Amino acid sequence: MKEQLEAMLASMTPEVYQRLATAVEIGKWPDGVALTQEQRENCLQLVMMWQARHNDDPQHMTIGKGGEMVMKSKKELKEEFGIDPDVTRIHLH
Repeated sequence: MKEQLEAMLASMTPEVYQRLATAVEIGKWPDGVALTQEQRENCLQLVMMWQARHNDDPQHMTIGKGGEMVMKSKKELKEEFGIDPDVTRIHLH
């Protein structure tokens, strides 16, 4: 089982990773078919393991390279996206 998992992770391309991450996020495959609970759990595990090996630039609440959970503050995210961290925007609808 471990060998199969290692082989699967070694063969995963960034494109496959992105498809799995999106499927986990929205709960559907690209063709619109809903993931089962088991598929969602398995995909999430693969996404986290792939991130632990390849995520050199972790975003807010991701798994960084090496398996460490990375959480960025709002201030850090604003600075990263070039938004003045002292400015708060309120959108009224």
